[in-house]
Parts: sequence; structure tokens; C-alpha cells
Amino acid sequence: MLESLQRIKVQNPVDLIISQIRDLISSGTILPGEKLPSERKLAEHLGVSRSQVREAINKLQFYGILKVLPQSGTVVSGLGIVAIEGLITDILKIEQPDFKSLIDTRVLLEKEAARLAALNRTESDLKGMSRALDQYEKKLMKQNVAVEEDLLFHIKIADASKNSVLKSLMMIITPDIVKSFNKLKVCDTKDNLKTIHEHRAILDKIAEQDPQGAIKAMEKHLRDIIEFNNDV
Repeated sequence: MLESLQRIKVQNPVDLIISQIRDLISSGTILPGEKLPSERKLAEHLGVSRSQVREAINKLQFYGILKVLPQSGTVVSGLGIVAIEGLITDILKIEQPDFKSLIDTRVLLEKEAARLAALNRTESDLKGMSRALDQYEKKLMKQNVAVEEDLLFHIKIADASKNSVLKSLMMIITPDIVKSFNKLKVCDTKDNLKTIHEHRAILDKIAEQDPQGAIKAMEKHLRDIIEFNNDV
């Protein structure tokens, strides 16, 4: 009997948002080139958070289905409706990334982000990374865990790399990394002072515009999580 039953898969809110956007396009309610409602209006109407709406839009933007235009909002790309429907269906069929895959991908992206940030960072970038690091340290010393603030610092590094594709990839995998870290309690055994020192070392190498030094500092910082990943 059990062999005849299919396991029930509960869709997450982001997938449901993407599905509803597909339905709007399929029904002709919104056409290629037309503007979507604002994040606030979508969130209120769908009964979800703005961050969930933003994550769905980011994924659809990455695959070229939506375009976010400065001061104009989000519009459907100029692709044909059939092509858009096919792409969205493919996105929804993609399996949730496992923890090992997330870490492998993160390591590759982080090392390249650190290298490029050392080459391309501006004074404004340094200030942004420094502020993010201050916020991380403040919360870490107060609550002993600061996963979101930790990843925000790394997103700032990706931003300083001046590689928009690399940053987009980081933005796409970051929510899943946060969920996995919290679920597996990855950061529970980390030494706070050690991680703070590692972050500072990365920032110092980026400030010094030392790309190889930045890569080595990032590798040292990620060593514990790589070892944890190998043991999972």
C-alpha cells in the first residue's frame, strides 16, 4: 500500500509566488513589457513577507524572466509567453540545493569575490564592508550567533567585486545557506573571537588591494565550514 502513495511535497512561499506570477503571464493578465505591482502590494495581496516577494523576483530576474528597472519598477521581459512559461516551469522543477552543494558553490564564489574586491573596491565599498562587520561583531558578542549579519558582510564583499553576476549568484544561494546554517546549527561551535579576527583579516587584505592575500584570508576563514561540510 505504501508503495502506491506518493510523498507529499509542501511548496515554499517563494515557489508559490513564482507560480502565481506564471499564472498572471499565462492568463494574459500581464504581458511581456508590462509592469508588476510593487513588492509591498504583492506581499499584502498574497499574504507573504516582502522579503519572500523580493527573493522570488530576484530568482526570476536572474533567469531573465523579469527586469528590475531603476525608478520604474519590475517588468516582464520581452521573451515570448511560451518561452517564459517554460523557463518558470524549469525553475520550479529545480530541486532544493543540498547543504554540501551550497557550501561547495559558496567557497568558489567567496574566493573569487574576495580577489575581485581587492582589485576593484572603492572607499565607499570599504565603508560599507566595515559597517556590516561592525554590525556582525556587535550582534555576535551580544547573542553569540549572527548568521544573517555574517552573510551580509560577505554580500558586501561580492558587491565590491563589481561583478554583478557573481553578486546575483550570492543573493540567490544566500537564503538557502541561512536556512541550512540554522537547521544544522553550523555556527554553534565557532569561536567568536576567531571569526572576528578572520573577518578583519579579509577586510584588511581587500583594503590593501592584495588579491592573493584576500583569497588566502578567505580560504582560512572558510576552512572550518569546509571541514564541517566534509563530515556531514
